[in-house]
Amino acid sequence: MTPAAALLAVFALCPAVHAAATTVFASSFAGSTSTAVFPPPGVSVTSDASDFPDATQINVFGPTPTGDEAFAIATAPVSPDYTNIFPLVEPATSDKKEFDVIHSWGNLSPFQSTNLGLSKSSAKIPAGCTLQQVHLLHRHGARYPTSGSAPASFAAALHAAAETGNLTASGPLAFLNTWTYKLGAEILTPFGRAQLFELGVGFRVKYGDLLKGFKDLPVWRTTSEERMVDSALHFAAGFFGVQEYQNDYHQLIEIEAQGFNSTLAPYDQCPNANNVIASAATNFTTQWASIYLADAQKRLAPHFKAAGMTLNATWLFAMQQTCAYETVALGYSAFCDLFTEEEWKGYEYSVDLSFWYNNGPGNPAVAAQGIGWVQELVSRLTQTRINVTESASSVNASIVGSNVTFPFEQPIYVDATHDTVISAIVVAMNFTSLARTGPLPGTHIPKNRSYIVNQISPFASNMVGQVLSCPSLSTSSASSVSSAIASASSTAPSALPSISIPGDGSTPASPATHIRWILNDAVVPLTGISGCTSNPDGLCAFDTFVKGMQQRIGEVDFAFGCFGNYAVPNPNLIVDGQLPGELR
Repeated sequence: MTPAAALLAVFALCPAVHAAATTVFASSFAGSTSTAVFPPPGVSVTSDASDFPDATQINVFGPTPTGDEAFAIATAPVSPDYTNIFPLVEPATSDKKEFDVIHSWGNLSPFQSTNLGLSKSSAKIPAGCTLQQVHLLHRHGARYPTSGSAPASFAAALHAAAETGNLTASGPLAFLNTWTYKLGAEILTPFGRAQLFELGVGFRVKYGDLLKGFKDLPVWRTTSEERMVDSALHFAAGFFGVQEYQNDYHQLIEIEAQGFNSTLAPYDQCPNANNVIASAATNFTTQWASIYLADAQKRLAPHFKAAGMTLNATWLFAMQQTCAYETVALGYSAFCDLFTEEEWKGYEYSVDLSFWYNNGPGNPAVAAQGIGWVQELVSRLTQTRINVTESASSVNASIVGSNVTFPFEQPIYVDATHDTVISAIVVAMNFTSLARTGPLPGTHIPKNRSYIVNQISPFASNMVGQVLSCPSLSTSSASSVSSAIASASSTAPSALPSISIPGDGSTPASPATHIRWILNDAVVPLTGISGCTSNPDGLCAFDTFVKGMQQRIGEVDFAFGCFGNYAVPNPNLIVDGQLPGELR
């Protein structure tokens, strides 16, 4: 008999009474963890393999001619927007407002196309330009909570009270009397798998024609965590196809653990990413939670009685997180509509505060964490090897020193990483438009703030660098671009591989003249990069961008940022991920 059935059986034996006169105690299993295992124990797909030959053994495929590659980012009249959250159920609010709850969860929100950048531009290739190369950096898909998270702690405390018979919940919280914790930890949810598959499909439709420029199989990177490997494989399955992807590219897996360098998980080699400096947001988020959850506490606390638990801001925040995690894992959560529109806006801002001061522009160790990937980007753009003895960072020398594991001249690069790494890299690259409105206060939500995490690092977040040839827009000849790149290394080639637009196979190879960056389908202004001027399409001259990144690499002190003995200043007015020079 299941716990729920047992509870119903108990109720069936009780005499009928008026609800108002009865205190209903929660079941003793309330808050307990429930799990399921599939496949069933003792079975395997190979046990009856002879009865289920695969498609190659049957070998009756029917017609299999392939069509030409898609290149929608250049040929379609507009760039497609992504808004899919199927099969998630959009939550309501307790005050029944028309409000997008799902996209108020910060880094726990699913990716959707945003408008954080240049509103009059789009990811579509600008007129007069041809696309030569793309650099994709993406986050993994939706996952279960990390180990020891607030939702798991809430469930454990609830279950401890229920086991002693000292838990009662009523009114809007009555569901807690029989609620169980159904979330795992760390790995992708089914929805998260779908996100990365669809990201791969979308990238093939938008950029597939670039495959014509490959001379060898692509080498794409991820890290060794389960959700990272799964995300990379689901992306590849979407991009290449389920039957083909294992033969169409090489998947490089960088070890994500203490003692191993990886620019896709730089915090493992950065002590200041794992100490009190990494918790600089605590005072801000604690202060803000006591403000924005005050009404929720007054409204919900009378409906909750539990030994050893007071329904305070800490537990209410945990319940909001549980809403987000249950929705992306189970499709729906009863926790969501406990909160008002304003309380969900408050939650969203709490995540913004956390990222700004822990993982973003306001943390003095963040630029150091992101600068290794910037070094790799410059290496790829200039086709020059990183001198790791002179460039201290999280770069893995064994990987970047090899043309096998770190090849040049790929028309498509794909790196999979985490939310806090994307938020560090955009700081290291000096995307100042994201920090334009300055440090975030812990007392209120500023109007028109520029830093919004659900537009920077949601689940399946993706950032694309488009390397372009725009002859009509170029203010310098191919030789000057070549000269600028050569200044970085005497062995640098004069141009990146040129990819022809479909239907224009006679177009000769052209040097790269411009680059721009697309973050979650929004064009990012590059005016924070030295030499890059304002442009309605977010374009920066290629050689100028490379020089700007080289300058930024010189400005960011990895050793001090990650290993220095310093404190976060108070007041904290940092906006570039580094301790001010006068405090070093």
